[in-house]
Amino acid sequence: MNTTSILYIGNKLAKHGVNETSIDTLGPMLAKLGYQVYYASSFKTKALRLLHMLWQTIRYSQKVSFVLMDVYSTQNFYYALLVSQCCRLLKVPYLAKLHGGNLPHRLKRNPKLSQLIFANSQYNIAPSPYLLEAFEKAGFTNLLLIPNTLQRNQYVLKHRSHLRPRLLWVRSLQAIYNPEMALEVVRLLQKKYPDVQLTMVGPDKENYLPKLRQVVQHRQLPIHFTGKLSKKEWHQLAQNSDIFINTTQFDNTPVSVIEAMLLGLPVVSTDVGGMPFLIAHQQNGLLVPANDAEAMSQAIQSLIEQPAWAQALAQTAYERTQVFDWEVVQHQWLAILGEP
Repeated sequence: MNTTSILYIGNKLAKHGVNETSIDTLGPMLAKLGYQVYYASSFKTKALRLLHMLWQTIRYSQKVSFVLMDVYSTQNFYYALLVSQCCRLLKVPYLAKLHGGNLPHRLKRNPKLSQLIFANSQYNIAPSPYLLEAFEKAGFTNLLLIPNTLQRNQYVLKHRSHLRPRLLWVRSLQAIYNPEMALEVVRLLQKKYPDVQLTMVGPDKENYLPKLRQVVQHRQLPIHFTGKLSKKEWHQLAQNSDIFINTTQFDNTPVSVIEAMLLGLPVVSTDVGGMPFLIAHQQNGLLVPANDAEAMSQAIQSLIEQPAWAQALAQTAYERTQVFDWEVVQHQWLAILGEP
């Protein structure tokens, strides 16, 4: 019989066409270890989702050993604030799982509210040294480093001895991820590589797609928008792509980039947030300054012109992903949650 049960609080919205988040992946992994995992919430509207999170916290307060909640820097920061204070009133231990490259700015903007959440959690779980250092600088000591996780054996590594200008971008179409930069990169590459192609995978969360389509049509850019795809679907697309680009303005250690590394795609990314902790420049990928489409296009060109080097970077990147494998990471979760 299970002795440890968990209420997982987060945005469980994959069934509504939104990209999977930690609650969709880590939750089932913990359940397979033998924990009893309850969830909140999958309601589409934010108000109902918040009410359901609070209700589930009250409902399971005498039943669960922990509340595990995803904490973001956006508006979702406030549901973490309310749920955490509800946990305090009900005397339920909670764990704050940190997400988002912009979370350090939230610590500076809202220090008192941040203190209420993070000073009272049993642990604040950082997925990268970037967030760990940011929280240490803010004075928090109840910190653990547990990486984002996936199952490496579910990915097919492809070796690419020859690179074509076939680019892949995987993220929600949102301003924070700077999809316009990807469009400009393609425009610049067209001058040298008329056969360049870019596939952009991800849901249109902010009605951004019409604006992007207008630019694509005006400049006649060879860019294909797929909308949201399942992991299996975009992994299949990756087999026909040769370089993965990440244009974000804020970031932590995005799972989509880790997945690209597992699939053998050389990665070119902006050097924001936690990216330098994931990608070591010219060792397992290439980094360029944020908003610098010229630098990214030149980096892509260098990979195409030096395929052996690109393959060496991709191989080193694949080896780097070992630390994210569930076979490794599960032991860190077992250590803090206890045996199921």
